[in-house]
Amino acid sequence: MEVMFDQAFASIAVGFSDAFGGPFTEATANWPGVPVYDDGGSIVTPGVPAQYPCRAQFDAATQSMRLSEGFLETDVRVLVLSASLSVPLDTEAKIIVSDGMYSGTWALKSCGRDPAGVGYECRARRL
Repeated sequence: MEVMFDQAFASIAVGFSDAFGGPFTEATANWPGVPVYDDGGSIVTPGVPAQYPCRAQFDAATQSMRLSEGFLETDVRVLVLSASLSVPLDTEAKIIVSDGMYSGTWALKSCGRDPAGVGYECRARRL
């Protein structure tokens, strides 16, 4: 059975975090759902929100994030292990952390895959 690099990295990172209180915390990626509109532009169905568990690490924003348009000093870098999330991550999602120093809801201002393909590197802002 072939193990993908992202799965192997996630297994090591989660194991380390669980055993030693490491950087990857339990989180949830949440999407609001897509509303359905009638011909007049009124919302007929608000859409079904989607929630997926994931593991996230919070860190200081990178220099390139600091240089991006709209950056605020309170923005942070969030790394989400791709193998911990069963769907692709995008800026429509919000990351929710239930406890710890990064508890709260975080809006993703940017989101892309890291060069090694083990996760998503995001710029996030606490709501």
